[in-house]
Amino acid sequence: MSSKENYVAGVDEVGRGPLAGPVVAGAVVLPEKHEIEGLMDSKKLTKKKREMLYPIILAKALGTGIGIVSVQKIDEINIREATFLAMERALGNLPMVPHSALIDGESLKSQIIPNKGIIKGDDKIDSIKAASIIAKVTRDRIMFQYGKIFPEYGFEQNSGYGTKVHMEALHKYKSTPIHRRTFSPVKKEMPTIKWLHENNRIQWMCEKLAALYLMENNFEIKKINHKNVSDDGLNIFAISPDNQLVLFKVVQKSFAGDREEVMHIMKKDVLLTKISSSELLDDYEIGNIVPRVDALTVELIKNKSPRIEHFKGIINC
Repeated sequence: MSSKENYVAGVDEVGRGPLAGPVVAGAVVLPEKHEIEGLMDSKKLTKKKREMLYPIILAKALGTGIGIVSVQKIDEINIREATFLAMERALGNLPMVPHSALIDGESLKSQIIPNKGIIKGDDKIDSIKAASIIAKVTRDRIMFQYGKIFPEYGFEQNSGYGTKVHMEALHKYKSTPIHRRTFSPVKKEMPTIKWLHENNRIQWMCEKLAALYLMENNFEIKKINHKNVSDDGLNIFAISPDNQLVLFKVVQKSFAGDREEVMHIMKKDVLLTKISSSELLDDYEIGNIVPRVDALTVELIKNKSPRIEHFKGIINC
């Protein structure tokens, strides 16, 4: 990190109010004369305008940083403390050490980097406006990816806020692992293993958990076979961090304990694997990439986090 100049960072957050998803903060250091036109509070901009400004800010800012705090951490320390933590992380992720920071709203408790709260700072300070834009675009992109995994909740449209579609889905399908369990509407809709069994949702939930595991491990989800709620067929198509097409079979752990058992279960899907991979190559114009077929076993454990195992190269296409 460079600290040679008196850099001043603007900091803002998005995602305090949603029922699902992380809270995200942005920190931006702008040159004194930045020449970025159209900056304003991200809430007052259309999605199209935010997306247009996002690469311009990245290109013309002296430095940008993003801080993300997960739903698990939000539930652990509360949303107010999580917001402060996201802002601190955003400042820490800048490529330089700021001389000071201007925070939208109230100042941070930590004064390791001297900072000052600015009421309605996202209407007054350009660097805070820019920070609100990069935070909003970053969070919306995260929620768009979650929307692929949980299309029932409309996350790609509502970003986790409690819209009518979201609340109806929450009541019908119960909460997901990306919902904030300490938030009142979510507390009332927590699924139990018994409820999942009674409503034929075990495999459905295992698929969702497997997709979250992949997303957290930097796989790009391309397609999820949402129509498949049984044990037959392939469940998830994704691009690995090393740019390989990987097709996934999701298996509930009670039906598979080791690699040999997983391979036995998947033998009946070899033909489907080859057909699906061929169709996906055409759909996404991936070219001559040879797909790999992996398996993910998911074990649901009462009152504990699920246990997921990743078996690579189960079937060669």
